[in-house]
Amino acid sequence: MPAALTVSACPVSTDEHEAAPPCPDGLAYSLTLPAQPMSSRVARAATRVALQAHGLGDMTEAVVQVVGELAACAYRFTPDDDAYLSLRFRDGALRVILYDGHPRHSHPRVVAACDARRRAALRVLGCVVRACEGEWGFGEAREPGGGTRMWAVVPWGGARGYAGVG
Repeated sequence: MPAALTVSACPVSTDEHEAAPPCPDGLAYSLTLPAQPMSSRVARAATRVALQAHGLGDMTEAVVQVVGELAACAYRFTPDDDAYLSLRFRDGALRVILYDGHPRHSHPRVVAACDARRRAALRVLGCVVRACEGEWGFGEAREPGGGTRMWAVVPWGGARGYAGVG
């Protein structure tokens, strides 16, 4: 009896060679986090895996702390709305961006009070980023739907120094 022939419109890779590990500049991931207390833990775990996979394990201590702080802050400000996390490594630094659904207020005093509350919630993140000689901030999200965009840039060398490497 003749062997069955399988035909597929989708190409299937037959290359069985082990692929080279991804380089740091290929690190570009995004993740939607549900509005739940465990989302910070999930974000930290995903970040740890991505850094290790891209040969950036020596950044783990600092970057995982930064991601955890951003995710926890997002949950505090928008406990009923999902958050969106983005990780990108470019030009020797990891850029972490987290969008939450907390809208900007229209009254100047309320804006100032809300910003002060968010800044206080991110004080540990600020200490870590400064120790890594990076930058961080937050402001209105420019994407449809609004909300708040929080970000941090963590230089590779600074993160290595933070971890006591090199």
